Amino acid sequence: MRFIKEDTHIINLLDLNKDDISKITTNKGYPGYRAGQIYKWLYRGIHDISSMTDLSEALRLELSSEYGIILPEAVSKQVSETDGTIKYLMALGDGNIIESVLMKYDYGYSACISSQAGCRMGCLFCASTGAGFIRSLTAGEMTGQILAMQEDSGQKAGNVVIMGIGEPFDNYENTIKFLRNANDPDGLGLGYRKLTVSTCGLVPGILRFAREGIPVNLSVSLHAAEDSKRSFLMPVNRSYSIDKIIEACKIYTKATGRRITFEYAMIKGVNDSISDASALAALLRGLLCHVNIIRLNDVEGTGLRKTDRENIMRFRSIIADAGITVTVRRELGTDIEAACGQLRRKTTGKY
Repeated sequence: MRFIKEDTHIINLLDLNKDDISKITTNKGYPGYRAGQIYKWLYRGIHDISSMTDLSEALRLELSSEYGIILPEAVSKQVSETDGTIKYLMALGDGNIIESVLMKYDYGYSACISSQAGCRMGCLFCASTGAGFIRSLTAGEMTGQILAMQEDSGQKAGNVVIMGIGEPFDNYENTIKFLRNANDPDGLGLGYRKLTVSTCGLVPGILRFAREGIPVNLSVSLHAAEDSKRSFLMPVNRSYSIDKIIEACKIYTKATGRRITFEYAMIKGVNDSISDASALAALLRGLLCHVNIIRLNDVEGTGLRKTDRENIMRFRSIIADAGITVTVRRELGTDIEAACGQLRRKTTGKY
């Protein structure tokens, strides 16, 4: 186990960016280029500072007294027999646990990572709701999930979606730091278009994100076109209504030139009628967006059921006829409860 005791003063280097590391090396009297060397090493799969062989022994010893490389540990994994999706139970440095997923597509692998241990948004259809909220993850813990999955699987993730446990904009600063490190050529080296942030609709976060100048893909979990239904499914709507979300999304698309993806999980008898489809089409008409229809994934205890495929295709046609790009999401990892809305902390407390 690579757990670090909670009372330790060791700082995780993966939580830092180049500027942070540069300040450390400068304060220790080392030349500036050392920061770049250290930063590059963090993304090569090493587990300790002693492996940074192009650094002097003196610098490695100094760093090791205050800093470490703390990766989440994959304590268990499940592999889908239908599509090869891998779901990991990850133990963080303090023993808290999360779930992460590595998905296989024709174009390569995509990593779905968590941003928090637990979630406090309370969405009715999501397994994370029943797990309770423990804390937000650091930028390094978000990066560490990817590095740990890549190390175990031997596959590089070419795309990353922050769609696992938690609400990224409820952990704003760490999410932004992660995105910048992920995009850095010396970090994960992923283009911003290879990165996706999924939010349940925290309007202040969307507006703040629009000002960051980070043109990543933004995905908004909408799931209803009327406030009464959305408030039933997603308590956050009581604070940020649909019209406020749509206005924030317009600001984001104008600032970044990136279209918004609206996620819509179809729930039998709740949001899957012809009138629901018509309301959604009217709401989104003219907006730079894409609708991603999800066949609800079963979550024990919610009492919600998935709609039938015939109804999904009828719903899809109404949206498409309104001139809105729409797809039906491919179901991945359902046999191992690794699909959208199914991630949870499998145990309470710490591992």
